[in-house]
Amino acid sequence: MSQSPSPVILWFRRDLRLSDNAALSAAVETGAPLIAIFIREPAPTTVMPLGAAQAWWLHHSLTALANDLKDRGADLVLASGRAEDVLAEVAKETCASTVYFNRCYERDDIDRDIARDLKREGVAVEAFHGQLLQDPQVVRTGAGKPFRVFTPFWKAMQALGEPRDTVEAPKTLPGFAFSPRSERLEDWDLLPHRPNWAASFENIWHPGEAGAHERLSDFIENGLSDYREGRDVPARDVTSRLSPHLAHGEITPAQAWHATSGLAGVDPAQVTHFRRELAWRDFSYNLLVTFPDLATRNWNSSFDGFQWSFDRKHFRAWTKGLTGYPIVDAGMRQLWQEGYMHNRVRMITASFLIKDLMIDWRKGEDWYWDTLVDADPANNAASWQWVAGSGADASPFFRIFNPILQGEKFDPDGDYVRRYVPELAKLNRKYVHRPFEAPEMVLQQAGIVLGQTYPKPIVDHASARDRALATYRSIG
Repeated sequence: MSQSPSPVILWFRRDLRLSDNAALSAAVETGAPLIAIFIREPAPTTVMPLGAAQAWWLHHSLTALANDLKDRGADLVLASGRAEDVLAEVAKETCASTVYFNRCYERDDIDRDIARDLKREGVAVEAFHGQLLQDPQVVRTGAGKPFRVFTPFWKAMQALGEPRDTVEAPKTLPGFAFSPRSERLEDWDLLPHRPNWAASFENIWHPGEAGAHERLSDFIENGLSDYREGRDVPARDVTSRLSPHLAHGEITPAQAWHATSGLAGVDPAQVTHFRRELAWRDFSYNLLVTFPDLATRNWNSSFDGFQWSFDRKHFRAWTKGLTGYPIVDAGMRQLWQEGYMHNRVRMITASFLIKDLMIDWRKGEDWYWDTLVDADPANNAASWQWVAGSGADASPFFRIFNPILQGEKFDPDGDYVRRYVPELAKLNRKYVHRPFEAPEMVLQQAGIVLGQTYPKPIVDHASARDRALATYRSIG
């Protein structure tokens, strides 16, 4: 009787897909039986623990991945513990020869340690690029240094040509008949209970690889042609909403890039603007690779002396969407209801927390990390530091968004505010972004009692702006 070949292990992380998966393709090419595994690692061994909204997404994404694997002949093994321990144990139990995985750039140091430990146990390790458009070590200045400013980074990326070609999912997979016993996904308790604050998510999101490609197709058909201008209008569904699918690796940026090539009837300028956003994600990861503490330390150390304040009531009002500034409140309530917030409104709400309330950007980053389904270790931190003025290529601190004017500019008819702040639904266009200036008769007709049905502003923006600028000047 011939002995079956030793299996290989495919370690899934932020790459919950079968198509354009370099590690999967390489593992299948060996012809060896495949053990697909996802490991729930303890928080101290990961870069950042899962946020609650991400955990909801992960549950459904793992369910979709397991079904996709099963359809092709392989099982998904779920295990808990330190990755190096779990992988070594599985390799020993199954006589697996090699572990394949795709790089998670935010944890390269951790993965190098894991690879070293596995090699000591006689298990080979193969790591692959594919989560970004370009490997972070490739896009460099003429002096070989990482870029600190996005525009020259974008130009350098374009000079490299098109991203790599993508790869289709294998039609069949060589499963392993003696795979280790899997834990039950239900026992991981990733879904919320009593209250189920994610009850509305299932009507909005479709986690998994199929959902990612459906979303991309819908965006190309209905949003891309007006992306450049329309993406700043939160009441319109023009943004791609691919971010949670990218964050969980259900689709690659290369797939999104190539899907927008050669489209008839679409202005190339719209395509270029969308691709710039994909490149911004790469840029954020380049920053994170260069500065691993991006989520916890100021990129610009001169901000280390900035005198933040923390008013617990103000912070709570911000998280609940009860600041008295309609565009801010609409954004924070959208975040709670959908696990997502429109990108323009993210900048407005972040600016309000940092510059109107003078609360440390890291408090906001933590809140977003817990509540966003698209929470991303590079994008989150880089974007918060951009607004704060402490990051690379950051918006200057003295650029302080006026929440009233921002609302009137990007939500001129108040449709976005009325959708998420129903207390203001009957308020007319003139006052929907400034209810605190509306005459009493107008408020009565709209059924609004300021301070009761809708809050008065928790700070005066003009005074808050002056305070922020004075504090900023003090660190100069």
